[in-house]
Amino acid sequence: MNDRPQYILLPANSLFIAASIICAFLLNLLPWDHWYGVPDFVALVLVFWSIHQPRKVGIGIAFMMGLLMDVHNASLLGEHALSYTLLSYFAIMIHRRVLWFRLLTQAAHVLPLLLLMQGVQLVVRLLVSGKFPGWLYFLESVTAAALWPMVTILLLAPQRRAIDRDETRPI
Repeated sequence: MNDRPQYILLPANSLFIAASIICAFLLNLLPWDHWYGVPDFVALVLVFWSIHQPRKVGIGIAFMMGLLMDVHNASLLGEHALSYTLLSYFAIMIHRRVLWFRLLTQAAHVLPLLLLMQGVQLVVRLLVSGKFPGWLYFLESVTAAALWPMVTILLLAPQRRAIDRDETRPI
């Protein structure tokens, strides 16, 4: 039997969604591009909201955030936009199935999506420059998948209702 408490989530606040995407973008702006294993925070937050709120965060927002990341990284315009768009599309495709699983199993479902995103970016870079960054390049996706449970708990926290309802609280 399932011993976890069942939460009925409040509707997601659009301002909170926007703030989380902006915070993820600001984390990506930090100068750790040359470190291996640092996750793409924008991709992680985009896949999270594409799974949990596919009607509010979809392919259009993923495309716009991809363009912003392309401008920030001074990379080929459209590289991140294409990969984030595909990431969001496939996350929306599997969002109903993923939500049935526990957090670690959800992370196992998110990992191939993140690897696909990095694979698309790698193919574009190989076509343009011909330089392979090495296999440690994919450590970014593994780190992001390992952060999935923490990101899920953090981003769903404002939507959770209390299990033991107090009559003095309005909600």
